[in-house]
Amino acid sequence: MSATKNAVTGAVPKQGPVITDWRPEDSHFWAAGGKAIATRNLWISIPALLLAFAVWMVWSTVIVRLNSIGFTFSTDQLFWLAALPGLSGATLRIFYSFMVPIFGGRRWTALSTASLLAPALWMGFAVQDPSTSYNVFVLIALLCGFGGGNFASSMSNISFFYPKAQQGTALGMNAGLGNLGVSVMQFGVPLVISLGIFGALGGAPQNLPDGSQLWLQNAGFIWVPFILAVTIAAWFGMNDLSSAKASFSEQAVIFKRKHNWLMCWLYLATFGSFIGFAAGFPMLIKTQFPGVDPLKFAFLGPLVGALIRPVGGWLADKMGGARVTLWNFVVMIAAVFGVLHFLPQAGSEGNFYGFLAMFMLLFVTTGVGNGSTFRMIPVIFRTLHERLSAGKSKDVQEQAGKNAGKEAAAVLGFSSAMAAYGAFFIPKSFGSSMALTGGPQMALYVFVGFYVSCILLTWWSYARKGAEMPC
Repeated sequence: MSATKNAVTGAVPKQGPVITDWRPEDSHFWAAGGKAIATRNLWISIPALLLAFAVWMVWSTVIVRLNSIGFTFSTDQLFWLAALPGLSGATLRIFYSFMVPIFGGRRWTALSTASLLAPALWMGFAVQDPSTSYNVFVLIALLCGFGGGNFASSMSNISFFYPKAQQGTALGMNAGLGNLGVSVMQFGVPLVISLGIFGALGGAPQNLPDGSQLWLQNAGFIWVPFILAVTIAAWFGMNDLSSAKASFSEQAVIFKRKHNWLMCWLYLATFGSFIGFAAGFPMLIKTQFPGVDPLKFAFLGPLVGALIRPVGGWLADKMGGARVTLWNFVVMIAAVFGVLHFLPQAGSEGNFYGFLAMFMLLFVTTGVGNGSTFRMIPVIFRTLHERLSAGKSKDVQEQAGKNAGKEAAAVLGFSSAMAAYGAFFIPKSFGSSMALTGGPQMALYVFVGFYVSCILLTWWSYARKGAEMPC
C-alpha cells in the first residue's frame, strides 16, 4: 500500500523500526493503529525514565549511610555528593534535548539507558573499599547525571508520538511515572542494602558499630539487571520517526523565542523544586530531626509528587495550563511557610510530623506544576506558528504545524535541562544556609521570593485578560 493511498484512507502501513508515515492528528490514522504504536513507545519509555531517575538520585539515599560504614565525610561534603548529579544531569540535558530528532527516539533511548550501567556498577564497587577517596565519589556522582540527562530526550521523543490534544496527559504519564524512580529508589534502596541478595557475587557486607550488617553496594548493583532488560526492550520495541528528524540548527531557533526562556523560568520552579527537594530531603530530615530515620520517610515526597504529575497535565488540558500553574504557585508559597513554621527554632525542637505534612503538600504542588507547565509549552508554540502562518497557503500552514511540533519538543527538552539545575542548587542551598546560619530557613525564604516572581510572570504573560500568549 502506498504512502499516498494510506494518507487518503487513514490506514497505518506496516511499520519497521523507522516509521516514515506518522500522522497523529489524523483521527482515522490514530484509531487504525497510530494510538497502539504511540502507547507501546510510551510504555517502554516510562520504565527507561524510571531507571534514569533512580540512578540520578541514588546519592540522596547513599550519603545517609556512607559515614556509618567507615567513611568520614563532612555534612557539606555529603550535600555536595547529593547535589553534583543534579549539576551534571542538568548540563547533559542541554545536549540531550536535541538528540532525538538527530539520532531517533529508539536508538537514543536504548543508548542513554545503557549508559546508566557505568555509575551503577562503579558505585557498587567503590563503596566496598573504605580507602576510596572523596574525589572518586565525586566522579561517580557526576556520572549519575547520565540519568538526569535522559529526561530531556525522553519527553522530546514522546511529544512527537501524540496528537496535541493528548500531549498533556501523555507527557504527564511519561514524566510522572518516570519521576517515580526517585521514590522507588528511596523506598527500595534501604531494603536491598539490608540483604545480601547477590550472595558472594555482590561482595562482602559492611559491619556497623551496632553489630548489624549492610550491603551498601546493592544501592548500585540492584539497577543493573533492570537497565539491561529495558535497554533491550527499547532497542527492539520502540520506533524512530522520520518526521521528527531535525538538525541542531533547525531546533536552535528556540533560543530566539522569548517564550522558551520564560517557560524555562517557570519549569525551574516546578520540576527544579521537585528534583531538588527530592535530592535534599533525606539529609534535611537527618540534620533537622536527628531522632528520626530519614530513610523511612524520604520516599514519600517524590512518590506523591510523581503520582500527581499526570493530574497536573489533565487539569491543564481541562482548565488551561496558565490558570492551574498560577494558583499552584500560590499554594507552593503557603506550603513553604508551613515548612518554616514546623522547623526547629530557637527554644523549640520543631514538629516533625507537621514538617512532613507541609513538605508533602510542597511535593504535591511541584507535581501539579510539572504537569501544567509542560502542557503550556505545546499550546504556546502551536499558537505562535498559527499566528505566523495565518492567511498563507495550506502548504505553509501545514509546515508551520510541523515546525511548531519540533520547536515545542526542543523547548520541552531544553526547559527540563534548565529546571534540572534545581537538583544542584536546592541541596547546595540547604547546605550553604546551614553552614552560614545554622539552619535551612534562609534557603527557604529565597525559594519563596522565586515563586513570587513566577506568579507575576505567569499572570502577565499567560493568564491575565489580554495576555500575549493565553494558554
